[in-house]
Amino acid sequence: MSATPLIDRVTGSNFSYQHLPLEKCFDDMAALGRTSVELWGIAPHAHVPWMTDAEARGIRRLAADRGLMIACFTPEQVAYPVNVASPDARLRAESLSMFRRAAELAVALGAGMLFLTSGRGGEGEPRSAGWNRAVDAVGGIAAYAADLGLSCVLEPLQRVESNLVNTADDAARMLDEIAAPNLGVALDTVAACAAGDSVDAYFVALGDRVRHVHLIDGSPTGHLTWGDGTLPLGEIVAALARHGYAGLATVELFGDGSYALDPRPALERSLAAIATA
Repeated sequence: MSATPLIDRVTGSNFSYQHLPLEKCFDDMAALGRTSVELWGIAPHAHVPWMTDAEARGIRRLAADRGLMIACFTPEQVAYPVNVASPDARLRAESLSMFRRAAELAVALGAGMLFLTSGRGGEGEPRSAGWNRAVDAVGGIAAYAADLGLSCVLEPLQRVESNLVNTADDAARMLDEIAAPNLGVALDTVAACAAGDSVDAYFVALGDRVRHVHLIDGSPTGHLTWGDGTLPLGEIVAALARHGYAGLATVELFGDGSYALDPRPALERSLAAIATA
């Protein structure tokens, strides 16, 4: 069991801050007692295709000035045209190029972790075709990241987002096939619920390869602040403790559009719920 309470390992993030300046986000994260940040790689904050190394270092300084460090870089990737398992060779190649660049930017940001997903295969082709492309792609990205000194985590997605890695068992199989020591798994509480998985199931399948958590509520899906959904936060926190999870957790808020209009109160509610779970 980790000696550090989970609430002290909850990162800040710019999820739901996409319509506000990054400075405002970092000010709020510091005021809410966060010391690390999962940076969502989206415009206008951190758009991978446009961001220079100097701009990434500027974001790192912006965070450091507020006592924050960038712990994880999470490029936007569950949206066209980024798809590392695409049947279209050009889209796949461009997606791989984007992730290699994201890895380089993660280094400039001072982040030790790069966040990945499997992409999706064509709905009209055998699952094995997309699966094999994803294994090649994720394996290649992980190898490139390893050369830069980065770890990676692969997040299972909901079926509406991907037809490849949806369950803990899917993730275990892909990690086994890739066999990269720097590649682990991100447990997303909503994606796990949607797949019929539990925290216990993740640790049975993956053990210490669970290296990051997206700790969010849902009804049962969505990306909601704790209390706006129906997931059992107390049971989830207890299960993470029972399995000795000692990594970071991020409250990945999207959900209701009102979060993006005024994100801080929603995050405050989640932090208070996690602290007392």
